[in-house]
Amino acid sequence: MPTLETPFASLELQRQPHQANEPLQAFDAADEYLLHHLHEHGIAPSSRVLLLNDSFGALACSLAGHCQVTSSGDSHLGFLALQKNLASNGLNGDTVTFLPSCETPQGPFDWILIRVPKTLALLEEQLIRLHGQLAPNARVVAGAMIKHLPRAAGDLLEQYIGPVQASLAVKKARLLSAIPEAKAAPSSPYPTRYRLDKPALELVNHANVFCRDGLDIGTRAFLPHLPRHLGRVRVADLGCGNGVLGIAYALGSPQAELTLVDESYMAVQSAQENWRAALGDRPVTIRAGDGLAEQPADSLDLVLCNPPFHQQQVVGDFLAWRMFQQARAALVTGGELWIVGNRHLGYHAKLKRLFRGVEQVAANPKFVVLKATK
Repeated sequence: MPTLETPFASLELQRQPHQANEPLQAFDAADEYLLHHLHEHGIAPSSRVLLLNDSFGALACSLAGHCQVTSSGDSHLGFLALQKNLASNGLNGDTVTFLPSCETPQGPFDWILIRVPKTLALLEEQLIRLHGQLAPNARVVAGAMIKHLPRAAGDLLEQYIGPVQASLAVKKARLLSAIPEAKAAPSSPYPTRYRLDKPALELVNHANVFCRDGLDIGTRAFLPHLPRHLGRVRVADLGCGNGVLGIAYALGSPQAELTLVDESYMAVQSAQENWRAALGDRPVTIRAGDGLAEQPADSLDLVLCNPPFHQQQVVGDFLAWRMFQQARAALVTGGELWIVGNRHLGYHAKLKRLFRGVEQVAANPKFVVLKATK
């Protein structure tokens, strides 16, 4: 297992979800650069440090016990990784406070260390929420691998924090240091909203929701083909995003029992607000989770899924394959997994390895809708 060596600690860290023979590390040179920068400037046990988007806990685990650490991010998988990495390195979990990104951190903070996220709307919302939370002489430093550092990230830091200075590159990583200056309280452009005609819905989308400004084309291909049931079927919208699949299904199946789950806290927040707007107080379970890992076996009749094809900047089908396995375990015999996917991803062949029957329900030149029966 790769070891993260910094002036603060020597740590063995794992990504979440963990894969056997994991090809990727749970940290990179940008994490190392941020930690060395912090050490060079000195950190006191009384210092309050806010970490934003610390993907698998590399920064928080390194700083645990050295200062007062609050870590905030939008990934439930990241939260699970933080817990597991603290425990596996013998660190006290109480030394790090975790805050989902849908909540505003309460300062004042002396240091803000930011891993620049893939979604710049998330960064913008996080910077807006820092207003009034910085201590006098606070330092704000963002880090990223250069290939994942768009110019717009520096523009956002300058807009919401103050003048920005870029560091020299070290191991293909770079830091952006922003000097806080007095600014009027900013107004947030988030959440965004858009309307659907069929079904007739107005959907709220918080900053880190996938395809925030309109319905993604995969879901658009899926919606006309959603199954309908009149009985008390137990249904999960797996990777629910803003909840549109689960909500649309629920509108056509009035007695169904729905569970909506996503690993993004902002997706869950969006889904909760959208469900209330569309279905009022109809009972539902909407939660952040590691897919259906916590779902009891043989407890679902139907799973709906528009699976992701990336985790942060890493593109691949590992998460989708894992979601298919989770769905199979949670479904009763005869239960069905319905998915939409790009044609080129070959989900049909993958599903045949897990399910006794796989049918194509619909297709267009780009997407296929598939039904897999356990």
